[in-house]
Amino acid sequence: MPFDMSVLLEDVIKKDASDLHLNVGDPPVMRINGKLHYIEEMGLVTKADIEQCLKSVLTYDQMEKYIKAHDLDFSIPFKSRGNIEARFRGNAFFVTREMAVAFRLIPLKVRSLDELELPFALKEVCQKRRGLFLCTGATGHGKSTTVAAVLNEINNTRFDHIITIEDPVEFIHPSRKCLVQQREIGVDTPSFAEGLRYALRQDPDVILIGEMRDLETIGTAISAAETGHLVLGTLHTQDAAQSIDRLIDAYPPHHQQQIRVQLSNTLLGICSQQLIPLGEHLGAGRICATEILIANSAIRNCIREGKTSQIKTLIQTGAIDGMQTMEQCLSTMVKNRIISQDIALTYAYDYKELQRLLSTKDTPATLKPGHKNRSIF
Repeated sequence: MPFDMSVLLEDVIKKDASDLHLNVGDPPVMRINGKLHYIEEMGLVTKADIEQCLKSVLTYDQMEKYIKAHDLDFSIPFKSRGNIEARFRGNAFFVTREMAVAFRLIPLKVRSLDELELPFALKEVCQKRRGLFLCTGATGHGKSTTVAAVLNEINNTRFDHIITIEDPVEFIHPSRKCLVQQREIGVDTPSFAEGLRYALRQDPDVILIGEMRDLETIGTAISAAETGHLVLGTLHTQDAAQSIDRLIDAYPPHHQQQIRVQLSNTLLGICSQQLIPLGEHLGAGRICATEILIANSAIRNCIREGKTSQIKTLIQTGAIDGMQTMEQCLSTMVKNRIISQDIALTYAYDYKELQRLLSTKDTPATLKPGHKNRSIF
C-alpha cells in the first residue's frame, strides 16, 4: 500500500490509538491501549515518506528550525477526506541521522472529570481562587487529559480569565463562562518562563503551565500562586512526595528553606496518575489510577520542615480530606474487579504495601453503572 499520511492519521482516530510513530526502515507503528502495533500493510517507511509528511504539516520556518535544532514540538488540526476531525501533537526528531516523527492524538472533545471518573477532590480544586495544583506522572499517562478536564470544569462553572502556556497547544478550550486565551511556545511567546512572567500583567485568574521545566518557571509559578492566582502545572515525577522534592531541589541549597516555606503556603494538592489496562471482562481500554495529595495543615508542616518522607503516611490516613495513595487506589480497583491483581502489582509504587492491602477483607465498592465494556481513557 502506498504511503498516505492522511490515511494513517485517519486510521489512528478510527482505531482509537494514542500515538503514531514513523521511523525510516520500519513499518508505521501505532500505540493502542498502551501496546505497540506494527502496520505491516503500509510497508517500510522511507526517508522520502517522512520528508513528505513533515512538509505537509510544518510551516517553512518550523522546517528550518527542525533541520537546524534536530528536534521540534508542534501541533496540527486534522480533517480527513471522510470529515473526521481531530488534533495531533507532534515531535520531529532524528534517529541515527535519519528523520523520525511521533504523533499523539488529541481528541477535539474535552471530557469532563465525571466522564473520566477522576476523584471528587479535583472538583474541589476547581473552586479554589489561589494556590498551586500539580498533575504528575510519566509521559503518556494522561496528564494533559486530566488538566484539560480541570480547565473545562473551571470554564463551565466560573466567570474568570484563563491563560494557558503550552508547548504545543493541545486541547482547544473555546471561551464559555470564562475568557480563555491559549499561548503556544515558539509561536505566541518564546518560553514558559517568559510567557508566565508576562501573563501576570494580563489580568489572569487561572494560569496553566504546560510543563514546569526550569527554576525560573517554577519560581514564577509559585510567586503567581502566592499573589492570588490559581496556577495549574505538570511535572514528570512519579508520586506526590517526589514531586515536592523535585520543586525544592531545583533551587540552590541556600534558597531551599525559603522555597519550602513558600511552597507550604501555596500548594493546594498533587494528582499523580497512571493509565492502567482494564480487566479483560471489561473490554479493551485503560483507566486512570491516581494518588491524591491535598495540602492540609499536616502536609504543609512536613513541607516546611523538610520531612517529605512522612508525606506518604499522611496520604494513607488522609481519606477524610480526599487523599489516597496509589496503592489504595489500585487495591480498590482490584477488589471491584476493574483490573487484575497481577496488573495492579506491576503498577504499584510500593509492591509490598499493595500486597498488604489486597490481603485485607474490606468489602469492595459497587462498580459504577455503565462502567462495564468501555474505555475510560
